[in-house]
Amino acid sequence: MTRTLAAKRRPPASGTTRSAVIFLHGYGADGADLLGLADPLGPHMPDTAFHAPDAPERCVASPFGYQWFPIPWLDGSSETAAEASMATSLDDLRAYVAGVLDSEGLTADRLILFGFSQGSMMSLHLAPRWPAPLAGVVAFSGRLLAPDRLTAETVSRPPVLLVHGDADEVVPFVSMAEAGRALTAAGFETYAHRMSGTGHGIAPDGLSVSLRFMLDRLAAPAD
Repeated sequence: MTRTLAAKRRPPASGTTRSAVIFLHGYGADGADLLGLADPLGPHMPDTAFHAPDAPERCVASPFGYQWFPIPWLDGSSETAAEASMATSLDDLRAYVAGVLDSEGLTADRLILFGFSQGSMMSLHLAPRWPAPLAGVVAFSGRLLAPDRLTAETVSRPPVLLVHGDADEVVPFVSMAEAGRALTAAGFETYAHRMSGTGHGIAPDGLSVSLRFMLDRLAAPAD
């Protein structure tokens, strides 16, 4: 049985929902951590509803936040426990995404997954295995997990934007190139943006690039 994810929703500025963005937060954070991005993005995406769920598990290393799965080198968990937790969280996330599409009356090609760090890992794992191509995936400061299984398990190929700071002290910058190579080899339309001098975070230039990517993928008019 899947767990219901607590979440917040920011309605479209226009009052009419024609697309949706789901923010997936990083390890130890919560949905509200990324939902604030709707403030700068919303005026350019007036017909977009923004959703931000909390991950299903309390974070061991940061008890006031949440995790999609434990991280052994940070919290002392085992690799087996981390893999099992991720599989369960993916089931929860699949149910959540399906629920958003249903409640908003949208098809998959009107939905973008926007992840940060561990949320990017979840986005990059879920999207290729979704039954129909999503509008796109924006993955900040993350990694592609199980790249050796990507080609065999891919069901659909949404376009992907990878964004990473070259001074990231948490997830190495080289992770972006590794993910890009694997995605490209598996037939994904893949883009990348380097945030110069940025650590583990979202810089203005990265957000601007992600906005352009989302507008293009949703065929929305630019301001």
